[in-house]
Amino acid sequence: MDRAVEVTAGGFDRYVAARGGELWAAAWLLTGDAQHAEDLVQTALSKTYWRYDTFVNDRHFEAYVRTTMYRTFVSWWRRLQWRSEVPSDSPPDTPSPLEDAAPGADLRRALATLPRLQRTVLVLRYFEDRPTREVAELLDIPEGTVTSHVSRGLAALRRSPHLATPEDQS
Repeated sequence: MDRAVEVTAGGFDRYVAARGGELWAAAWLLTGDAQHAEDLVQTALSKTYWRYDTFVNDRHFEAYVRTTMYRTFVSWWRRLQWRSEVPSDSPPDTPSPLEDAAPGADLRRALATLPRLQRTVLVLRYFEDRPTREVAELLDIPEGTVTSHVSRGLAALRRSPHLATPEDQS
């Protein structure tokens, strides 16, 4: 094995071990599905692997990976690639009981009810803390469309029964 590839592989493996969970969490917020989130992260990492050693540090590489992840998600969403999967006779995996107890479970359920573009825009704006202009560039849509989807998405979250407080329900 070439020494440069060996060094790259070791650094890349350490990066994935350290940051893979955070990447998966962002992907899950986008897709609303654990398996699609894994596919999205794996696809983004496979697309960016060969560029790992060209970045000064892991923070810069992560920005590149996340941009690739968001663009891949938009590409899948536009082509509806994941809808082409054929269901199997096997029953679906059941979530672990701890998943519902995790902080933010209600927010994740509420986000999952939003249309894909609204969910994507909200994740990029508020979970990734990206400015409207950057979100528009990443998704290749006008800034006004980003603003509109943010407004509609936040309004939908405010009405979500998953986020209702006991005072709201009485």
